[in-house]
Amino acid sequence: MDIFTTYSVRIDRFTRIFQDTVNWYRRSVDFFIRVILLEKEELFRLKTQTERVNAVERITVITSGRPEVKYNFGKEFYKFPSYYRRAAIAKALGSVSSYLSRLESWKKEAPETRGREPGLPKAGFTCPALYKKGCYVRLSDHTANIKVWVRNTWDWVTVNLRKSDADYIVRYCRNRKECVPVLRKRGKKWYLDFSFQEKAKLEEKKICNTRILAVDLGINNACTCCVMEADGTVAGRKFLSLPAENDCLDHAVGRLKKAQKNGAKRMPRLWAAANGINDNIAVRTASFIVEQAVKYNVDTVVFEHLDTSGKKKGSKKQRLHFWKAQYVQKMVTDKCEFKQCINVTIRNGGVLIVTLRRKPNRFEQNLLD
Repeated sequence: MDIFTTYSVRIDRFTRIFQDTVNWYRRSVDFFIRVILLEKEELFRLKTQTERVNAVERITVITSGRPEVKYNFGKEFYKFPSYYRRAAIAKALGSVSSYLSRLESWKKEAPETRGREPGLPKAGFTCPALYKKGCYVRLSDHTANIKVWVRNTWDWVTVNLRKSDADYIVRYCRNRKECVPVLRKRGKKWYLDFSFQEKAKLEEKKICNTRILAVDLGINNACTCCVMEADGTVAGRKFLSLPAENDCLDHAVGRLKKAQKNGAKRMPRLWAAANGINDNIAVRTASFIVEQAVKYNVDTVVFEHLDTSGKKKGSKKQRLHFWKAQYVQKMVTDKCEFKQCINVTIRNGGVLIVTLRRKPNRFEQNLLD
């Protein structure tokens, strides 16, 4: 089982020069999307991603042995780095493949029930992946070279990585495989998002020796957890109620309603406050569930599969809109995955099942004893 985690490292000093690089990359993705849509029948006959990327390069990139091509990429993108070009081709292939799948599903639906036709893919807010040696070279733990568009040409610049972020990666991700970083902007700062891969070995266990944690997520109360043995014996029952957080959320929603009645439309600060309180409730709920799973050394966490789609009705429709039940389920799944547990999500019989398989460590064994 492969586990992927991502850590962001802030880039110091530079705040403006990366925007031109990202703009060039997005324009190149749009160019390749147009080409792939025109040649989709030939390209998607190929089986592997490498064959498709090479096929796109054959019809867009001029070389010494290929003086003429059907779509000249270099005419608009002079001296565009090859690693950025291949990243843009891979991104465009993924976008077009997703678009074709959605279009095929849309055509299969009945005319009276299907919605609007899926729109053509675009680069949007995609960010470039920095392939090593070609676009990104690590000089030390706190410095790196990145190839960017600066002074009307593609050149290398040396960037300083924030020490606290870089030291965290060195300390906790030393034994993991480092993947290609991605250049992203958050607010006014630029970051390198490093992805790390590690393998977790799964442990098999008989059903008769398993223990489950059944979780009931509520709207007013956060959750109710019940630990049961395979023979039906209840080993523990825990409740989580967050009255202070729920009261703060009610006040935040009340301020939103009052502002809307007075004619306000956007209210970004009020929405940010309400969403922040709601996220805090979801995070605390997920952490509580995982803590109980570790404390009782359970093998399976069972959630009720709640379908909250569609139009909400009734007096509590505002609370239903803010209810993050699926977000809590996903967060519990990710936390179990990070703790090197098996992550199996089964939607069958109206429940969402997250299965855990691992031996307790010394700290957890002391809790059990």
